[in-house]
Amino acid sequence: MEKKGTSQQNLSYLRHSCSHLLAAAILHLWPDTKRAIGPSIENGFYYDFEFSKPISESDFSKIEQEMHRLAKDWKAFERKEVSKEEAKKAFADNPYKLELIEEFSANKEPLTLYGSGEYLDLCKGGHIEHPKDELKHFKLLSVAGAYWRGSEKNKMLTRIYGTCFPTKDELDHFLWQQEEARKRDHKKLGRDLDLFIISPEIGGGLPIFLPKGLVLRSLIEKFITHEKQKRGYQFVWSPHLAKSDVYKRSGHWQKYDAMYPPISLEDEDYVLKPMNCPHHFQVYLARPHSYRELPIRIAENGTVYRNEKSGELNGLLRVRAATIDDTHTLVRHDQIAEEIDNVLDLIHTVFTAFGFSNYKARISIRDPKNADKYLGLPKLWDEAEQSLIEAAKRRKIDYFIGEGEAAFYGPKIDFMVSDSLGREWQLSTNQLDFVQPENFDLSYTDEKGEKKRPAVLHIAILGSIERFMGILIEDCAGMFPLWLSPIQIAILPISEKQHDYAKNVHTFLQAAGFRTELDSTNETLGKRIRHWEMQKVPYVVILGEKEKIGELVAVRKHGQGDLGTMSQHDFLLKLKEDMSDKNRNVTPF
Repeated sequence: MEKKGTSQQNLSYLRHSCSHLLAAAILHLWPDTKRAIGPSIENGFYYDFEFSKPISESDFSKIEQEMHRLAKDWKAFERKEVSKEEAKKAFADNPYKLELIEEFSANKEPLTLYGSGEYLDLCKGGHIEHPKDELKHFKLLSVAGAYWRGSEKNKMLTRIYGTCFPTKDELDHFLWQQEEARKRDHKKLGRDLDLFIISPEIGGGLPIFLPKGLVLRSLIEKFITHEKQKRGYQFVWSPHLAKSDVYKRSGHWQKYDAMYPPISLEDEDYVLKPMNCPHHFQVYLARPHSYRELPIRIAENGTVYRNEKSGELNGLLRVRAATIDDTHTLVRHDQIAEEIDNVLDLIHTVFTAFGFSNYKARISIRDPKNADKYLGLPKLWDEAEQSLIEAAKRRKIDYFIGEGEAAFYGPKIDFMVSDSLGREWQLSTNQLDFVQPENFDLSYTDEKGEKKRPAVLHIAILGSIERFMGILIEDCAGMFPLWLSPIQIAILPISEKQHDYAKNVHTFLQAAGFRTELDSTNETLGKRIRHWEMQKVPYVVILGEKEKIGELVAVRKHGQGDLGTMSQHDFLLKLKEDMSDKNRNVTPF
């Protein structure tokens, strides 16, 4: 019998146990199937199989029924340690298990079998104590292809994904969340709302923003730029290429594995920049600095290029060309605490503006067992890690420690926000760095005229703007608040008789600073209204003969329906109220 651990570990044990139950049901239904591996994962579990004939999600119902039937006889997981010969005999006809047995034996790991009911599997452990009582609330989710051991050189297997929870309510909530997530998929909404495309002719991970998508992107960039400028950040522009030597100096060349291969130009190697840091350090190095000037905040919405694997690309969430709202702040050591507080204040302002009120922080520190992974003196690391922890405590921010999650040059605070479905997304990051100032000989003159090293804060509030857009699209299901909506108002004359009046209303609203679209197509009024509802435009203005004569507007609001008829002036006041601080949670820019 295995001991219970933390609640998260228990959930992992439950899901891993359910993967055994899935494999048992598969073997009952398709006895010639060969099993591979079945681990628990973040939101459930999977098991990889080699089937003699294809299966699909249409088979899930009978598989689940068989799982429920078998679970009734699963009283416990019995552990048995065996010799290599015994293990090979138990799985003589299974090449995947035999490969694992050889690997475990070569590493001098114990070979253990776990059995429940009539089912036996090669497994390292991690199971629940009472499968009969606990394996009740599960659901198979999807089927996909997966190469054995993740290598394209190996056989393609069939991977079945599932999930399992301790209670029915938790399972139902998860399934609801998954269904809502499908509806909100930013890739689908990106197509439906004409925001962006990813063309195979251009390449995966390289999104192209369409006119409406560019409006949204530009508004986000304008907002973050405005908020940083208010706080003394100075914006620069840097090229997309740099000599490879500068990344050897920074350590990225040695430590960062997503850089593109170098480009040879006149016997010198250049690379697409994966980071903006070295460029910004050159800005600082352009002239000497006094202690009175610090902090110096160098900012750029700079595009970087990272060689992400094709299988990991995901719409806007994982791209190969990412625009980072990057900042590198050079500070004296006695300014670190105050500057971190200023950054945390900016993070709070930005999260509030975009409607993310529920967030927490992860403070990423070194892995004490892997010191070679990091650059810099242990004393400086101790100082940096403690500074971040104390800052979180001062601000009373809910935080946890991520051991081993630090960057190679310094610890960091990452912020995770919860969206409207309760999903967590990592957004802002604030990295404290004592290493790069040494690498690039960054210095300032102190009050005694002596040379001193600044520290560097690597700050990204939104992170990748592309990724932030993807998260925002899914959070609001494409129903952007008025200030962010690419088209804020659609104007629909009922017939050609009202077209001139519609043009006047269109001009009036545009002059007031609103983004409007005049729809005089030949479609029926009902079809046009439905179209703009599907486009999730915040307001639709309908203009008939009554509105024309009285210089009025009939207004519909997305999600609320008909708001009635009002004067153009009253409608403008309503729009301004909708754009106000109270509804936007931000200072107008």
